[in-house]
Amino acid sequence: MYRTMRFTDLVEVSPKVELMKGREYPFVEMAVVTPGSRYVSTNIKRTYKGGGARFEAGDTLFARITPCLEHGKIAQYSGEGGKVGFGSTEFFVFRHRGGISNPGYVFYLSSSGIVRKPAEKSMSGASGRQRADLNIVKDLRVPAPPLPTQRKVAAVLSAYDDLIENNIRRIKILEEMARLLYREWFVHFRFAGHEQVRVVDSPLGPIPEGWDAKPLGEICSIVMGQSPKSKFYNEEGEGLPFHQGVKDFGDTFPTTRVYCTVTKRIAEAGDILFSVRAPVGRMNIAGRKIVLGRGLCGIRSRTGNQAFVLLQLRDKFQDEDMIGGGTIFKSVTKADMHGIRVLAPPHALLAEFEQLVSPMFAELGVLTARNTTLRRTRDLLLPRLISGAIDVAGLDIDTGGKS
Repeated sequence: MYRTMRFTDLVEVSPKVELMKGREYPFVEMAVVTPGSRYVSTNIKRTYKGGGARFEAGDTLFARITPCLEHGKIAQYSGEGGKVGFGSTEFFVFRHRGGISNPGYVFYLSSSGIVRKPAEKSMSGASGRQRADLNIVKDLRVPAPPLPTQRKVAAVLSAYDDLIENNIRRIKILEEMARLLYREWFVHFRFAGHEQVRVVDSPLGPIPEGWDAKPLGEICSIVMGQSPKSKFYNEEGEGLPFHQGVKDFGDTFPTTRVYCTVTKRIAEAGDILFSVRAPVGRMNIAGRKIVLGRGLCGIRSRTGNQAFVLLQLRDKFQDEDMIGGGTIFKSVTKADMHGIRVLAPPHALLAEFEQLVSPMFAELGVLTARNTTLRRTRDLLLPRLISGAIDVAGLDIDTGGKS
């Protein structure tokens, strides 16, 4: 076991960052922090007006508000090029202390139950807007191994996160390849032999002759979700995975947190999950049989052209809340879903397309499953490494270049 010290003696809390009002800086929204992923970056820039959390490369951003903290929205700001930035006021910012702590160790310590659980218990405020107490976090007694050991702990856990990030990059590349091929064939109509096909009018605009525009309900089966009573929910794995909406949507497939013993309104593995309550139109794929909550519907092609349907819907609803009614929060009905007008190209062309993209989606499933295993293993090791139950001090681990 390691010696302990106060969190604020090991970690600099709310460190100073000099930003100039009126200048643009990278801005990190809470929404871009992905639970289970170490790093966060952003393409968004905003003018700094004096508010928000401020940070530099290597700092840990720690969500202080419910339910973001419970979901594990904790990440290390990558700050490409050493850029400073700012972000949501709902972040605590933690930084290593020179000669005392390591940036990677600070991140993993903050992600562990040693810090997270007391922070969650300290939450107070109005229902749905509760926030952790920073003073409670500052006064925590936390493991403080020697700096070389901290580097080794961070290096072991980083090995898992590096593999996860590499798989995420591969997933994004595969998704982009499939998207570009879809647009080439079915948006720009540059499929094999397109030169010999006339373009005619349709309810969706000009389309190749021999194609059709049909309601989604005609080419797909659509299952709307339900809301079983709370007594049928559990977190122990009894029944089937239950998904109410999109909050657990991660890399292509949703992450299961809750199970349900009322096994009606089912989506099968491979079905498209479409959010029917705000944000309407966010999509995912069912990795296994699940129970659909009221915020989702399951969509399945009647002819097995699942990849084509998914890519068409994603292209059609590139922005959230493009369909649906509601004065405060948008939602769509079963009739709305059935009535969505979609392209219906010839079966031979669809079969050729599916033959090209189906292996891409199969690989997405493999990579996502690998990430699930990597995250599970990392999360099992994390508390044991941080506490010193697994001592890495004597191990020959290359920590060069690890932050």
